[in-house]
Amino acid sequence: MDGQRSEGSGETIFTMEATPLKFGRGSSKEVGWEVKQLRMSRVMLVSDSGVIEAGITPRIQELIEAEGIEVELFERTRVEPTADSFQEAADFAKEGGFDGYVAVGGGSSIDTAKVSNLIGTHGGEIMDYINPPIGGGKALPSPVMPLVAIPTTAGTGSEATPAAVLDLPDLRVKTGISHRYLRPDRAIVDPNLTVSMPPEITSSTGLDVVCHAMEAYTNWPYDQRPPSESPEERPPYQGANPISDLWSRRALEYGGKYLRRAVENGQDMEARSAMALAASISGIGFGSAGVHIPHSCSYPIAGLKHEYQPPGSYPQENKFVPHGWSVIVTAPAAFRFTYESNPERHREVAELLSGQRIENADENTLPEIIIQLMKDVGTPRGLRDFGYDEDDIDDLVEGTVKQQRLLVGTPRETTEEDLANILRESMENW
Repeated sequence: MDGQRSEGSGETIFTMEATPLKFGRGSSKEVGWEVKQLRMSRVMLVSDSGVIEAGITPRIQELIEAEGIEVELFERTRVEPTADSFQEAADFAKEGGFDGYVAVGGGSSIDTAKVSNLIGTHGGEIMDYINPPIGGGKALPSPVMPLVAIPTTAGTGSEATPAAVLDLPDLRVKTGISHRYLRPDRAIVDPNLTVSMPPEITSSTGLDVVCHAMEAYTNWPYDQRPPSESPEERPPYQGANPISDLWSRRALEYGGKYLRRAVENGQDMEARSAMALAASISGIGFGSAGVHIPHSCSYPIAGLKHEYQPPGSYPQENKFVPHGWSVIVTAPAAFRFTYESNPERHREVAELLSGQRIENADENTLPEIIIQLMKDVGTPRGLRDFGYDEDDIDDLVEGTVKQQRLLVGTPRETTEEDLANILRESMENW
């Protein structure tokens, strides 16, 4: 699980690819213009029931149609998508003859649009493209149709990443598809669209932003990885590098300063705008560097059991663990474990999140700051709240080990027993 750490001659090249981003209050009004620039004539508009009922999706559809562009709405996106929900959308795409896609919603809608575009363009089965060892890991043979992503949450950063994530209930695990061609062609980030997010969704999505940035900044450095034999074999997640560091640092600063405010008062537009921007720039950062232990653990946490009913405005018809909460619960123990790989970087993360200079930091400094943030934004205490106990640790480890595309970024060698200890410590964080 150490990714065959390189001694001596490491990688000398890293790449930086980013979705062209249009940001600002009211920017979604320009969606018709953006779609027209991409020469779309028949669009599959992907959204979910909550965003549609909020009136956001119908307005986006009107703006696109005003440019003389045909739109077909796919409204059955599932929050925390499954292979079946992806397949339903992919079948819609295959039958629709679309030459472009627009996603309106959270990461679930954007990821559903990515996979619909993939299958609608290249055909095949979803499992063919899912990352190994779970799926076939088939590479996309050529670019897909244009995709415009319009996030209505401030969390996944999917509008800026080359990945789509799904739940595989039969295998009791979450996983994903990653390829540079999946990255959206445009992102329109309008903070006005996030105002209706209730506190619990703001909490979970915002903590996902923070964890993306923490994991990217502490990732195994790109120049310590084995060099790629060809450009095609260079992975999307390449390790921490000078450019990804810039994005990650700013996202951490914004998360530490504004997430509490956004949860406390959804009408605080300064906080909403900062978190919306943080989600996208964190996506740029981890879309280059990658993530590691907390996200690797989050997939089996979300996929192994479906007993947790999230509170508040989350859909009540499905029991699931919201993604940001599934990630953050193991973060205190994970960063306590990775501290020795680079104490200085862990101290810097703690300073950025706290907004204060920290002297004499140790392995507990960053975990304590994370736990305080979790408390302040109403996060569940740990895995036990999601229905897990010590008897589930072996299964959780097994699911985590399957996430090799993420674990390869762990900045120190990690055994299955190390993962078991992290999960054990995460049963209750306070």
